[in-house]
Amino acid sequence: MDPTLVGIIGIVIMIFLFMTRMPVAYVMMLVGFIGFSMLTSWKGGLNLMSRNIYDAFASYELSTIPLFILMGQIAFNSGISKRLYKTAYHFLGDVRGGLAMATVSACTAFGAVCGSSPATAATMSTVGIPEMKRYGYANSLATASVASGGGLGMIMPPSVVLIIYGVLTEQSIGALFVSGILPAILLTALFVAGIHIQCRLSPELGPKGDSFTGLEKLKSLVGLLDTIIIFSLVIGGLFKGWFTPTEAASVGVIGVLVLAAIKRQLTWKGFVNSLYETLRTSCMVLVLIAGAVVFGKFLAVTRIPFDIANWVSAFDMPPFGIMAAIIFIYFIGGCFMDSLALIMLTIPVFFPVVTNMGYDPIWFGIIIVLITEMGVITPPVGINVYVVYGMCRKIAPDVTLEEVFKGILPFMLSIVVGIALLFIFPQIILFLPGLMY
Repeated sequence: MDPTLVGIIGIVIMIFLFMTRMPVAYVMMLVGFIGFSMLTSWKGGLNLMSRNIYDAFASYELSTIPLFILMGQIAFNSGISKRLYKTAYHFLGDVRGGLAMATVSACTAFGAVCGSSPATAATMSTVGIPEMKRYGYANSLATASVASGGGLGMIMPPSVVLIIYGVLTEQSIGALFVSGILPAILLTALFVAGIHIQCRLSPELGPKGDSFTGLEKLKSLVGLLDTIIIFSLVIGGLFKGWFTPTEAASVGVIGVLVLAAIKRQLTWKGFVNSLYETLRTSCMVLVLIAGAVVFGKFLAVTRIPFDIANWVSAFDMPPFGIMAAIIFIYFIGGCFMDSLALIMLTIPVFFPVVTNMGYDPIWFGIIIVLITEMGVITPPVGINVYVVYGMCRKIAPDVTLEEVFKGILPFMLSIVVGIALLFIFPQIILFLPGLMY
């Protein structure tokens, strides 16, 4: 059978299996294994499966992922997220929508020690939503600010998605981390501006909270100290070349543990929970990577990625138009697939096209992460929305899923504006990596 036809059939079967809600990792692994075996040999398929599963769990580069996840879990269980929110609340709480602005700002800061979008959304839900409810915020703004702000964990280093992009494309993970800092700050500012505009047009969405004196605001800055120390240690060490990303992750874990021990803010139960959540999340991510690699090898044998690259390159369109089409595909795909799965599935197809057109691979990585960030808040998949809604069933039972999705639109517009600015001014992404390298 023609390899291209086998590839198309495999993709169709994979999409059908996705619709049955089978786990994405297992679907990609199963389809990739059967397809690869049909085009080569069953012995070759078995060798591919065993080798790639082993490589995913034994990879030195991928050991960064469980370490950064552990760092985020310990930070959460030691109360860093609550201190971040308290500091942001002292500075922004006395303006309309200030609590939502504080939530978004705290999400960005917590993303610097977490690296996971759903984890950031879940953490800040427990901290921010009860406070916003207490001050009479609309359910739509309260929940959407947490779901959207949680997405900033995807781009603020250390980001699990950026690690996987770097491994797949053989780009410097350190450069990707550093390149995400300014876009994360830009997007945070756009979210805050969007909240301000909403509350100016509809004041009932976000009433004013408590006001604090200048001295109280200065005292609250102590809540940032832990995050600044860990972020400076990890990213500063990478920037100076003191250690590799894997070593940086190890240093970050030790740093968080030392801070938690000094302040006596991590209980034994919290430590055990951190280990459990790290193991569960890391296994999920690594199995997903193994499945994506198997499916990617199957696609490579079918030559579909190369055919698509040649087909797209043959379009009588400027590179900007082709890039816009790729971005649109990612946006649509993000509405139906998990961000990690989408990136691992599509990067082998589109990365050669983008680099052949002369676009910087570091710039492309940040743009793709921003687009998939829209996917975590858009229906029908919108993982962050479902995470926040699930948390609300415990802390705010009156919140409906429709209200969460209703509040998302202004934040999506902010992301679109952010992507447009990064298109027009790519140096926002490339400035810090240029200094580093």
